[in-house]
Amino acid sequence: MAPRVLIVGASVGGATAAITLRGLGIETVMIEKELLKAKPCGGAMPPAAFREFDLPTHLIDRKVKHCLIVSPSGQETRIPVVSTTPTDDDYVAMVRREVFDGYLRERAQARGAELIHAQLVGLDVTSAGVRARYRSMSDGGEHVIDAAVVIGADGSYSPTAKFLGLPALPRAIAIQERMVLPASQMARWEDTADIYLGQEVSPDLYAWAFPKQDHIAIGIGAGPGHTQRAKELLANLKRRIGPALAGGRVILREAHALPMEPRKQMAFDRAMLIGDAAGLVVHTSGEGIYWAMKSGQLAAQVLAQHLDAPTAQNLRAYERIWWMQYGTMYKFLEILQWWGYGNERQMEVFTEMCRNPDVQRLTFDSYMYKTMVPAPWAVQMKMTWDIIRAQARNYVRRRTPLRERDRVLAEV
Repeated sequence: MAPRVLIVGASVGGATAAITLRGLGIETVMIEKELLKAKPCGGAMPPAAFREFDLPTHLIDRKVKHCLIVSPSGQETRIPVVSTTPTDDDYVAMVRREVFDGYLRERAQARGAELIHAQLVGLDVTSAGVRARYRSMSDGGEHVIDAAVVIGADGSYSPTAKFLGLPALPRAIAIQERMVLPASQMARWEDTADIYLGQEVSPDLYAWAFPKQDHIAIGIGAGPGHTQRAKELLANLKRRIGPALAGGRVILREAHALPMEPRKQMAFDRAMLIGDAAGLVVHTSGEGIYWAMKSGQLAAQVLAQHLDAPTAQNLRAYERIWWMQYGTMYKFLEILQWWGYGNERQMEVFTEMCRNPDVQRLTFDSYMYKTMVPAPWAVQMKMTWDIIRAQARNYVRRRTPLRERDRVLAEV
């Protein structure tokens, strides 16, 4: 029998790694602490994921075909989700993690991966192998498991990374409420997802209202330095959306942390990190589901080639391939977040720029197909000119944020 691979975490990244390993005939064990509560998440996914990972579309709650971006001053940009070459797959898929994650875990188990409901409490990695200690969630007893290699797929707080002696990553926090609305109100989000910008709802990221099967998810993201204000920011968002939430009932409030930068090293002797544990959440959008799955797949494929000699030198082929394929996209989105969310005037510029058809096309091409195709020279020049004009408009004459306008009206 092939050497055992231990995966810590059986969410989307860990389950995908397990599915990939089992497809290659490698004995695999997953440890997962939380099987009942799903990871809190906006739940947006590109259609490409369903093709690449052979996923059934019944996992999709809603197909979002329009996006609404609202600036701090209340100016709106409505964007159709359309690629350069329109297809039936021009949409953003909305999923519920309790459904989506459960499906992937069950697929991994159906293909022969073992699932242990437990919490990792210790990890020793030596030249001879990996020894993990875990506490069973059923009886509380501690047990030991030996493996050839460990894959950490255990989120932004990653116990695996901690036991490997790695520093914590800077983290943002996302908090959201799931709200059931009357049918007349829910129609507002039939196939539309909202993004809200502004200091009062998200100082350095964005806030959202995403439709699900029978409810909407309303949430905010707050970067380091603003996490203590998360509940206040969420309350501000709900006030901003206002009457559209009338008659709504909150069924769940949930929060989770997001890594704000990738780890400089993601593979070590007999150990690999994927998804949030590796810091592979992209800037600007905060998208993580697809990247967790893709990193889980790639890590498993590289590991399968080097299972007889799982040294850092061999396993780091995973990160070399990763950055060769996606490094440009990650860097671009990091710069875009810094540029677009840096202050409220830039948020106004960002909102205006999203009206540019070429910006829309390039945005959804990169999102839906995970490729960045350089724009023709003439298109780049036009986009640059539009940016300059938008910068001039918003810096010469500042738009009044909604919160300031509301305060003046209240005083009157």
